[in-house]
Amino acid sequence: MKKTPLIALATGAALLLALTGCGTTQPTTSTGSDAPAAATSEDCEADTTATSTDPVTLTDAFERTIELDEPAERIAVLEWQQVEDALTLCVAPIAVADAEGFGTWVKAEELPADVIDVGTRQEPNLDALFAAEPDLVIVEAYTRDDAIIGQLEAYGVPVLATLGADAADPLAQMLETFELIAQATGREERAQVVTEEFETHLADAKAKLASDAADLDSFVFFDGWIDGSNVSLRPFGQGSLVGEIGEGLGLTNAWIGEVDPAYGLGQTDIEGMTAVGDATLIYSGTKEEDGSIFMDAVEGNAVWDSLPAVKDERVRAFPEGIWMFGGPRSAQQIIDAYLEVLSQ
Repeated sequence: MKKTPLIALATGAALLLALTGCGTTQPTTSTGSDAPAAATSEDCEADTTATSTDPVTLTDAFERTIELDEPAERIAVLEWQQVEDALTLCVAPIAVADAEGFGTWVKAEELPADVIDVGTRQEPNLDALFAAEPDLVIVEAYTRDDAIIGQLEAYGVPVLATLGADAADPLAQMLETFELIAQATGREERAQVVTEEFETHLADAKAKLASDAADLDSFVFFDGWIDGSNVSLRPFGQGSLVGEIGEGLGLTNAWIGEVDPAYGLGQTDIEGMTAVGDATLIYSGTKEEDGSIFMDAVEGNAVWDSLPAVKDERVRAFPEGIWMFGGPRSAQQIIDAYLEVLSQ
């Protein structure tokens, strides 16, 4: 299973890696309770924010009006950022797509053990999804006419459609998606607290870097995959969430190559990394389910070994399990990861 959002499937863009799924299409055993399990993180156990009980009327990312008699409790969620967001809001989904993959790639939040797995993110098992009897399904889409919206609406259950990403302002888009889910679940007070925590975390980290006089001001963050005997690298350029967080900390993103308009992701090979000059190289340290990592394929490559950052031993890995396309809690992990690698 590759660490990428589903825009590759939605657009077919050559810049992006296609996703391969790794979840079962069969639901796990439910607890049988009518109420969804509560999110049980220590953060949520300590949460004292109120949950609204008022009727909900909201406009989703595609100007669709969603009306609920009361905030949604039994939610089914088909993309990982939105799963993370729900858990951060202390609302545990009753059903998600690719629960196993979420557990590997997203460590910011933890799914309850009894959540129903409804298959892969690109091809969820709709029969299993609706057998869970959700009162709202949350999806990620790229246009109002996205096929998944119509398929789900045919079941007669409200569908909240969120925009996958927007490279014009990835931080704002991430927070807007978080706020939409908060509105739908009556958790707006909790969302405000979390948003303020994220903004404070970013500001404090920027101040810390400035006071520490860190010697890194130019970087490229990337991940990649092995394709036969070759390695493909994916730099996170202008408009990527990771890149914008780095720049928000006062750093300079050295990748100026072509990127897609949603996620700010580029695609290159080892030779293409020569274009970033003296920039420090930072990569995702999360391993595949089989324990492999794309960086194994660069070892001994003459071009790679000639890069200034490699010669100077300025190639650094983020900790495992940070989802680069997540919500506020993953974003805080990204901030902390920058601080960690810059202290090395």
